[in-house]
Amino acid sequence: MYRFSNTVIGFLNLFTLLASIPIIGAGLWMARSSTTCEKFLQTPLLFIGFIILIVSLAGFIGACFHVAWALWLYLFVMLLLIGALMGLTVFGFVVTSQGGGMDVPGKVYKEYHLQNYSPWLRKRIKDPQYWVTIRACILGSKTCANVITWTPYDYLTKDLTPIQSGCCKPPTACNYGLTTMTQEADCYQWNNDPNLLCYECDSCKAGVLEDVRRDWQKISVLNIVMLVLLIGIYSIGCCAFQNTKRAVSDYPHGENRMYKVRPRWDFYWWRWWHDRRHQLY
Repeated sequence: MYRFSNTVIGFLNLFTLLASIPIIGAGLWMARSSTTCEKFLQTPLLFIGFIILIVSLAGFIGACFHVAWALWLYLFVMLLLIGALMGLTVFGFVVTSQGGGMDVPGKVYKEYHLQNYSPWLRKRIKDPQYWVTIRACILGSKTCANVITWTPYDYLTKDLTPIQSGCCKPPTACNYGLTTMTQEADCYQWNNDPNLLCYECDSCKAGVLEDVRRDWQKISVLNIVMLVLLIGIYSIGCCAFQNTKRAVSDYPHGENRMYKVRPRWDFYWWRWWHDRRHQLY
């Protein structure tokens, strides 16, 4: 039973080792695709896949073949992973605490405003390099293909996703009749061209951030579950590491394996003085 932890760690790492192969395969398959959205995910998938592969291999070899340094490396990386996941979870909850949609009178859908989101998210979404990539993803996914054919009745009865609400139509407050009133900046960004629409509007950026916020909140909940599992696996790994160090000569725990002791440098001097004292007294 004292090696039960080694068996558990071995099976867990064999499972994650096999799971990393399709992750790496998906990343390599995305490299062949011409779609910008898929290329955007290629690097993270490859990075995660190779990290899981290396860590799982170290844990499997260390637990099953009693290689102490491999298990030490496995536990060290696991500790870093737990710390990083904990920091990412806290950061995710802080960043996504702001935002949400505004109700539109008489409409089913909601509208989103960029100023309602956290400064960190606004800074990222306004970066031209990031926005060009995201804009290409929205165009490639044909998110607005159905919305641009809607009738006024459809706008009253149908719901819209955050991206559709912000990117596929002008803000509801816009008035394109004969008026001299000052309107929102997004009203002047709108264009009927299917390749333009409201893709440069702040409302479109806000719709993307709302999607990110919802997904990030779901991921944060999943991260908490993963943290509990990783801490449990790390504890079992520590037991396996101790078992591996004891398994060098295959003796059970608690049995004395020493067959020769090298005395300390002052042992002989102490014995000589002890014998002389008994002779004198």
